[in-house]
Amino acid sequence: MEGMLFITIVIVLAALAFDLINGFHDTANAIATSVSTKALKPKHAIILAATMNFIGAVSFTGVAKTITKDIVDPFALDNGQIVILAALIAAIAWNLITWYFGIPSSSSHALIGSIAGAAIAAAGFGAIEYSGFIKILIGLVVSPFLAFAVGYLIYTLFKIFLKNLNLSTTNRRFRLLQIATAALQSYSHGTNDAQKSMGIITMALIAGSFQSTDDVQLWVQVSCALAMAIGTSIGGWKIIKTVGGKIMKIKPVNGVAADLSSVIVIFGATFIHLPVSTTHVISSSILGVGTSHRVKGVKWDTAQRMIITWIITLPISATIAAVLFFLLNLFL
Repeated sequence: MEGMLFITIVIVLAALAFDLINGFHDTANAIATSVSTKALKPKHAIILAATMNFIGAVSFTGVAKTITKDIVDPFALDNGQIVILAALIAAIAWNLITWYFGIPSSSSHALIGSIAGAAIAAAGFGAIEYSGFIKILIGLVVSPFLAFAVGYLIYTLFKIFLKNLNLSTTNRRFRLLQIATAALQSYSHGTNDAQKSMGIITMALIAGSFQSTDDVQLWVQVSCALAMAIGTSIGGWKIIKTVGGKIMKIKPVNGVAADLSSVIVIFGATFIHLPVSTTHVISSSILGVGTSHRVKGVKWDTAQRMIITWIITLPISATIAAVLFFLLNLFL
């Protein structure tokens, strides 16, 4: 029992570390447009994002429950704690690698791929809850396309309604509006991304026989929310630079359209308890807005590099997690 408690504590710390890294890795996307247009100074953007992420993280638990039970069954998994620990270490490693190179990769893909890879290594392909896992995969695949379409549509509507207005005046007003959309963007990020670590900790508590339901305890909610807020306060400047300027040249009108598009998609996913990649959604919204604005203005080479990273994240993180499971199983 003491050994299980020790591993559970290690998992909780690793999950909070994942949330902290997620804070400066993924939250950078949420404030990238407002920083790039100078609607917010970087310091103010980070404070706003950290605050709104915390509030969003303690507002919902539906996505956490999906992570807890829809990828693998924590009640039936042998060596469950080692599976979870291997998955967390693999997801953290992939997040740090992509952050180092300034690539807006998906923490969600990394975590879900890692859980699947470690579970398969532990108990074969039968360990996967295929109905829930396929539902999650469909959400991860569909959400970027939906975000692209919504971004394209919203900016098209903006062009119709704003075509007779003075451009400089419009941009000045939209720069103020961007503060509100950045806050909404950060809040929506907290409602979805922070819950993934909550789900992981709940899985570990179930696997260690420390709780018997998939309910997310209050201390888990608050600690994950705090970890993400602290991570956000550190900032992810490399990713802010990529998202804010290397996809397209963003003006306040573009930024508001992209923010609103991603907020709609992320909130929608949160309300149906579906984890999505906020990185994919935000980047795809910007691509949709950029395509509507001017196709040639989009830096498609950056977009191509991002898409390749998105595609390889699931198999690479799954492989890393499987290898880590075998190594950890030898010692633990």
